[in-house]
Amino acid sequence: MEVNLMPAEAVQAPVVYASATGLLSYMWLLIALPAIGALILLLFGRWTDKWGHWLGCATVLGSFVLGLSMFFQLRDLPNRAVQQDLYSFIPVGNLQVDFGLLFDPLSACFVLLITGVGFLIHIYATGYMAHDEGRRRFFGYFNLFIAAMLLLVLGNNFVMLYFGWEGVGLASYLLISFWYGRPSAATAGKKAFIMNRVGDAGLVIAIFLMFFQFGSVNYDVVFSEVGLLSGTTVLILGLLLLLGACGKSGQFPLQAWLPDAMEGPTPVSALIHAATMVTAGVYLIARSNPIFSANLTLQTVVVSVGALTLLLGCVIGSAKDDIKRVLAWSTVSQIGYMFLGVGLGGGAYALAIIHLLAHGFFKANMFLGAGSVMHGMNDQVDIRRFGGLWKYMRITWLTFMMGWLAIIGIPPLSGFFTKEPIIVAAFARPGWTGWLYGLAALIGAGLTAFYMTRLFILTFHGPKRWTTAKEGSVDQHPHESPLVMTIPLILLALGSIAAGWLMASPVAQWLTPVLGPATEEHPKIGHTLLTVLSIVLTLAGAGLAYALFRNGTALVPQPAGPVVTAARNNLYTDAFNEAVFEKPGNWLTRALVFVDNKGVDGLVNGLAALVGGGSGRLRRLQTGFVRSYALSMLLGAVLVLGAFAAVQLGWMG
Repeated sequence: MEVNLMPAEAVQAPVVYASATGLLSYMWLLIALPAIGALILLLFGRWTDKWGHWLGCATVLGSFVLGLSMFFQLRDLPNRAVQQDLYSFIPVGNLQVDFGLLFDPLSACFVLLITGVGFLIHIYATGYMAHDEGRRRFFGYFNLFIAAMLLLVLGNNFVMLYFGWEGVGLASYLLISFWYGRPSAATAGKKAFIMNRVGDAGLVIAIFLMFFQFGSVNYDVVFSEVGLLSGTTVLILGLLLLLGACGKSGQFPLQAWLPDAMEGPTPVSALIHAATMVTAGVYLIARSNPIFSANLTLQTVVVSVGALTLLLGCVIGSAKDDIKRVLAWSTVSQIGYMFLGVGLGGGAYALAIIHLLAHGFFKANMFLGAGSVMHGMNDQVDIRRFGGLWKYMRITWLTFMMGWLAIIGIPPLSGFFTKEPIIVAAFARPGWTGWLYGLAALIGAGLTAFYMTRLFILTFHGPKRWTTAKEGSVDQHPHESPLVMTIPLILLALGSIAAGWLMASPVAQWLTPVLGPATEEHPKIGHTLLTVLSIVLTLAGAGLAYALFRNGTALVPQPAGPVVTAARNNLYTDAFNEAVFEKPGNWLTRALVFVDNKGVDGLVNGLAALVGGGSGRLRRLQTGFVRSYALSMLLGAVLVLGAFAAVQLGWMG
């Protein structure tokens, strides 16, 4: 086992946080505002129908403004970490868990991302859901989602994180299955909920293990004493945390729920895939960096999961025809890059967070752009039936283009400044694994350019292929979305352009107190050469997609080959899960039900029948006739006298 364990003398002293004062003493309001909005919208019913959506937007905007003000106040503090204990939540014996909040550089970044991008998605949703009868309920769930995510990133211990974690899971279930009348939406919500429970089991067991080892679940205690654990214990603890992270962030092998989450309304897809739920796993690993940095084997597992997932997402995304599902698999792949970064450790922790922040802008931009396309095309989602839309939806086209260029990493847009450093860090990993993970990241860049260019070209360029129910019927009337939907697109597009180069260096320095200082990477290939290779592969992937799909899908060979078929079937990962886990689980359940019905219940019911039948037969002896009882007494007396006589005569011993 490859272990890099801190010796006892290197154990960090417990972190001392400053007490919340001034504006920072109101950090509980960050969570309370959207939580109160959710309560009002969900409890007051139709009374809030006319204005409830604006209340939902206002609560998130209030949290953003408050978070931004706290960000600037935190910047002026010496240690940049403020803790607030509101009350004792679990005072049970040795287990003392406070309802406590922590506002530090890492949580501040997430607060601004969640509330800032979340507010724009809320505004967009007021237009997108304008004619939906359940709009008020939708915004109630939206506010609940934001409140739970804020609790997750602001908690100062793993129990508070877990409460937010489960709150996000509940809200995602409600939002994915929002249109529960559709069987596909109900199934997708259930799938997301169940698969997340698998990962959540790992997280809760990890919390139990922390209390067993440290007697506490507070971040400062756990992180300062992790160096006292054996290498095996650190590895087990980290793997359990990783299982939870994979569930929430849709990483292999728990990625299958994420694309199916597209059954929810498009604003839900943007919120889940850009700014909130899928980033929770990355946050968990980054927050727990002292644990993951203490064991090289653990880091290798995280890097391997990220590298495998980013390639898996790229390959499957290249074969999908649903505009939202292509973006969903893109999210799976981009989160894979973030896992690759946090797995590399050291300065790469900050690189992963920087890419996460930039991803929040350009992925929300593209998901909302996809919703705008659907809005103008009667909810059509098949990119093979689009084409030529740039003439009719110029704002959507231009803003989507910014997101497309950002995600494929074309300089000077944000993706280039955030993804390329992760590729460099992968090549800088010592040993032959540096080549392996670096090549995976580099190939992923080329594949990302291919499938995202395919999506962009088939949607907005080439010949018109507008059809509805019947093949060949050209009765669509594409149109641009209203301002309430396009203004958020424009703002997110500006973030897609500038977020990378504006944030790269300042955010890395800002995160130093939590994630450690950024380090200069020395990749196995020269930095300049590696950058050139990345750009060349990106251009090659984009060029190939343009050559194949500039005139629609006619240039693509038919029928599909085995690789394309496998990709369209999600590389058979769903079939694998069904064969290895679902069917054996069903068989086991049926077997247990049979044993319960025929075995346990059969034994209990059999004993009951025996007692009941026996008592019924004995009851027949009680006739109520005196002569019967006298005869019974006489027969008894004769039997007793006979036995006595037999003993006296020696007939019986």
